[in-house]
Amino acid sequence: MIYTCKYKSPLGEILLAADEIGLTGLWFEGQKYFANTLPDERISQETEILSEAKKWLDIYFSGEKPTFTLPLHPAGSTFRQAVWQILSEIPYGQTITYGEIASKIAERENISHMSAQAVGGAVGHNEISIIIPCHRVVGTNGSLTGYAGGIDRKISLLKLEHADMSRFFVPKKGTAL
Repeated sequence: MIYTCKYKSPLGEILLAADEIGLTGLWFEGQKYFANTLPDERISQETEILSEAKKWLDIYFSGEKPTFTLPLHPAGSTFRQAVWQILSEIPYGQTITYGEIASKIAERENISHMSAQAVGGAVGHNEISIIIPCHRVVGTNGSLTGYAGGIDRKISLLKLEHADMSRFFVPKKGTAL
């Protein structure tokens, strides 16, 4: 069974979802792909996992790095899971490019090349934003693109983590990674 509850963050309301194993979703209200993996059959009830997620978010939004990990249970293909694992390894306040993730995937899979665009698709479909920190992924040239929660939220999250923002920019509409 999937359980859901809401969390009021400084950047807007968040919907949290969990099953008996771990957190399955964290979406900003109105974001791209909002709750698109949630089954129709779910219960609006705070569970222990959801309570822990709220505590984690309280610490995070206070400007601190949470010192505990949550049980996570994201649903996705083997490829997406591999990308999300790399996202989970990005240190607090640091960034990585889509190309660097693609290189890591290629190395782990022992293949010569992996598409940064394919990585971008997996990053964009991350169902547990913030905790699986897809906001820490930037374009090779420093462009701040590709955050389902919106570029303004991506910038706010990076600033909250005291990331060095000096080399980043928001690309004009219609430009590529």
